[in-house]
Amino acid sequence: MENQPVIEVLVASEEHIKYVDEILDTINRAAKIRGTGIAKRSPEYVTQKMVEGKAVVAICNGEFAGFSYIESWSNKQFVANSGLIVANKYRGLGLATRIKRRIFDLSREMFPEAKIFSLTTGAAVMKMNFELGYRPVTFDELTDDPAFWRGCESCVNYDILQRNGGHKCLCTGLLYDPIEIKNRRRDIADDNQ
Repeated sequence: MENQPVIEVLVASEEHIKYVDEILDTINRAAKIRGTGIAKRSPEYVTQKMVEGKAVVAICNGEFAGFSYIESWSNKQFVANSGLIVANKYRGLGLATRIKRRIFDLSREMFPEAKIFSLTTGAAVMKMNFELGYRPVTFDELTDDPAFWRGCESCVNYDILQRNGGHKCLCTGLLYDPIEIKNRRRDIADDNQ
């Protein structure tokens, strides 16, 4: 496509801390527009993710274009890819898919044995996750780490989660299990012999 901007998708570092306020503002504005819930994160939290190399940032000519981060739970048995956002100016360019792929790959590099999960109400995120090998699951198959579920307290839909004893909400739980994927590939290979 001609005149498409050159957007870099990078593992975030200290040099990207200057974008933290803009990232959080973009996430919060998008949640309000969609009318969906989102766990709120502090500037310190996002900064920590960048310093630890557990975030991906998209930059175009020095301008913030997109973001996502990693968090591990249950003694690193589970990893969540969260906070996926693309600035309005850069939507419709396939950037969310590029960011999602890079944060997924970074998760696999950092936590190769961990199950990767996502909670979302967005059809686009569900589609990206399915393409990466995630499958829909009940919340009981996700981390039972209370610290993760406390993050839902700032969501507008938290009362729904509470009313259902932490088992159901408007979000869909999606899970990528590396052992399950490995076994599935082995079964396919065996079937092709």
